Amino acid sequence: MNADTPQSTESSAPLVDATPMAEAATRPASNGAGGDVLIDVRHLVKYYPVLGGLFRVKVADVKAVDDISFSIKHGETFGLVGESGCGKTTTGRTILRLQPATSGEVIFEGRDILKLPLGAMKPLRRDMQIIFQDPYSSLNPRMPVGDIIGEGLRAQGMTNRKEREETAQFYLKKVGLRPEYVRRYPHEFSGGQRQRIGIARALALRPKFVVCDEPVSALDVSIQSQVLNLLKDLQGEFGLTYLFIAHNLSVVEYISDRVGVMYLGKMAEVASSQEIYTNPKHPYTASLLSAAPIPDPTVRKKRIILTGDVPSPLNPPSGCRFHTRCPLAQAICREVEPPLEDKTGAGHYSACHFSEKVEPPIRN
Repeated sequence: MNADTPQSTESSAPLVDATPMAEAATRPASNGAGGDVLIDVRHLVKYYPVLGGLFRVKVADVKAVDDISFSIKHGETFGLVGESGCGKTTTGRTILRLQPATSGEVIFEGRDILKLPLGAMKPLRRDMQIIFQDPYSSLNPRMPVGDIIGEGLRAQGMTNRKEREETAQFYLKKVGLRPEYVRRYPHEFSGGQRQRIGIARALALRPKFVVCDEPVSALDVSIQSQVLNLLKDLQGEFGLTYLFIAHNLSVVEYISDRVGVMYLGKMAEVASSQEIYTNPKHPYTASLLSAAPIPDPTVRKKRIILTGDVPSPLNPPSGCRFHTRCPLAQAICREVEPPLEDKTGAGHYSACHFSEKVEPPIRN
């Protein structure tokens, strides 16, 4: 039996009522077009102190996320892409307050959640959830699946064990697994099935906003497509809003409405998915696109080879952080940091002094 093939069979176990569906119907459709802003990230900064000396005093900061801003509308999927170590995962976890921000604002439904006391965050946990990257380490091996999915429900006040189990069965079925799997343990499942359990756990609290932290990077390619399609289906069914973090450009292009490109803790470019992939306005974005494989031998692509290594976030370059590897860099790039601005007036933001000189790497 293919362990990752979705199982959808009828079960005699009672499921929760249609309340989740009724709530989802009242939310904006997940087409990424229009709608109000659900979450607005303003000048977010996250530094990690570096301690040294005999008394372990702070000697420097690792600038993991350094003053980035973006917003996500109701029902939209915002993709966040970049090289490993650029600050993507740190951004997602800081937005959810899984780790404290150094400064900045995260406005969720009109409230700055970074300024809320910890006690006030508990109700918000129902509205903001995360799907972790590793489907193995993210599930407690000593807990049955029903308890893993129901753990958040219990923390939010659902003390009736039968209700929690029925809710777990409902969401297991929604992610393509058998409801009776609630009594099994994580080691009995494959990687693809484990990630479906992680998705069910995130959905159990009926959130509005979900951070998908590289949810398919640890899966086989064939299983990746199944999980991506599942995420899109669930988004339409439950009215979800996604922050989708990944380094696979093809995956981001498929699932995202808008895309933000990060480099060394900074936002390099933000635009619609179509604009990013057909008309990049930052040389770093163009270089990433040139490295992405295209399964079409008739498509001509100009390969852009970057020189040098990625600078350390402990001591990032002055001016534009990409200038040490940029083929378009000039003297101003070493001295003046370019602002993230929309030079076209069409909602395509780029942090580059010479964005008009950037050429798409793909040619027909």
